[in-house]
Amino acid sequence: MTTLATSSHAFWSIALLIGLAAALIVATLLILLIRSVRSIESSVDGLLDIATKVGENTANIPQLEATAPVLAQIVDEAIVQDGYMNALTDGFGAHEEATA
Repeated sequence: MTTLATSSHAFWSIALLIGLAAALIVATLLILLIRSVRSIESSVDGLLDIATKVGENTANIPQLEATAPVLAQIVDEAIVQDGYMNALTDGFGAHEEATA
């Protein structure tokens, strides 16, 4: 009976050591999981801030659709203004040479 009691005591000791090792492994894995979750959470918070800024910067993009039809008018007006400037400056150099 003492052999059985000794081996029974040994089995309980081994079972407790295995349980302790498993508990330590689980605790370590939980700590690693918590660290990973906190890292992901901080990254998501940063992304939310950036997404808000991007949303603010791109809010006026639909208004740019109205720009395309106006561009042709701007180009036409620039050509007219260039013609005026050329008309004003075409005779300017020749007039100075004649008086000199």
